[in-house]
Amino acid sequence: MSVIVVTGASRGIGAAIACALAEAGHIVGCLSRSGTLPAMPAGDSAVQSRLRPLQADVTQPQEIRRALGELVEAVGPLTGLVNNAGIHEESRSEEMSREQWDAVMTSNAFSAVLCCQAAYPHLLEAGGGLIVNIGSFFDKLGVKRNLAYCASKAAVGAITRVLAVEWARAAIRVLDVAPGYVLTDLNQDSLQKGPLKAYLDGRIPLRRTARAEEIGALVALLFNAGNSFMTGETLYVDGGQGIAH
Repeated sequence: MSVIVVTGASRGIGAAIACALAEAGHIVGCLSRSGTLPAMPAGDSAVQSRLRPLQADVTQPQEIRRALGELVEAVGPLTGLVNNAGIHEESRSEEMSREQWDAVMTSNAFSAVLCCQAAYPHLLEAGGGLIVNIGSFFDKLGVKRNLAYCASKAAVGAITRVLAVEWARAAIRVLDVAPGYVLTDLNQDSLQKGPLKAYLDGRIPLRRTARAEEIGALVALLFNAGNSFMTGETLYVDGGQGIAH
């Protein structure tokens, strides 16, 4: 049974990923600043028992190492990591402050590096494993008022490629899942009504946004042993929006 840590797992896409992995039979360390478990539909108690709460700030390396160590000591060797935690802030590029830039880049890109570094010795000890970084299709788009966010997600893709090449010798694979617009409990008001919904219905070829559960299902699929030769790639999950003219 694999042991996988998911960061930012208390809500939204991270919660969906954690639940999908648990449903696939993995033990999942649900890491967040609050240390709370994602809400799951009432049902399979065995699935719920595979979710383990972990509390840490992903921008603090000592906290990450401590949390991963606690999980390994409790349930066994770590074989996977999903870097999902991050923030999204908008500002006009000419007005963006250094503080805003640093906050987004640290939360979205450098935190992934810190978590990968903390996981590395555990994955080595386990004989290899898989890291999945959650990027965004904004990494290849010019999106107004999203300079820092777009740059941070482009960095996630670059981090994925470098680590995939550098750590392949240790049988550690690294992938980047880059969603488009995803409906979650955090953004359902803006995505289900109003001008943004009308715009996306016309702009996305599949004529809808993704569901968080669809991202979770894809990540769970990537941890299937049959995908063991794929590494370094960015997988776009945007309903075709990023390639549509």
